[in-house]
Amino acid sequence: MTRLPDRELLSYLAAYDPHVSNLTLAVREMVLQEAPDAIESISKGYAVAIGFSFTGKPLKDGFCHVVTYSSHVNLGFNRGALLPDPIGALQGTGKLIRHITIRRQNELERPFVRRYVQAAIEQIGGPPAQRMSDAAPRRSKRAKESAHRSPRGGE
Repeated sequence: MTRLPDRELLSYLAAYDPHVSNLTLAVREMVLQEAPDAIESISKGYAVAIGFSFTGKPLKDGFCHVVTYSSHVNLGFNRGALLPDPIGALQGTGKLIRHITIRRQNELERPFVRRYVQAAIEQIGGPPAQRMSDAAPRRSKRAKESAHRSPRGGE
């Protein structure tokens, strides 16, 4: 297991059929395998939801979410309408959010499911470490000035 589930999440899932609870945890696990540094934000309203981001701001910076319903789990993508969907796997008609409905754990083995998670991560620029390594190296003004000094230490 990538990361143990939060006690709060487990308590929320206790109200669901064990099949659906286990399915939720399996979808969560798959997302965390693709994004081990992701921060989970758990909420409970009409359904239990787990938002994933790298900043702790799932609405603003989230890349995907897992929503538990009574008989299935949705793997949602915050900007799914903007993701390439060549096989038509994404469902939904909203302005931005799209999802894949998961009813059985073996459905997570379909390779395209992980590809959508990976694409959603790339869409937001990847995890912070990746963004840092992709950015051009920056030197402070002080570093630039010291780089122009003579090797003998003179001015």
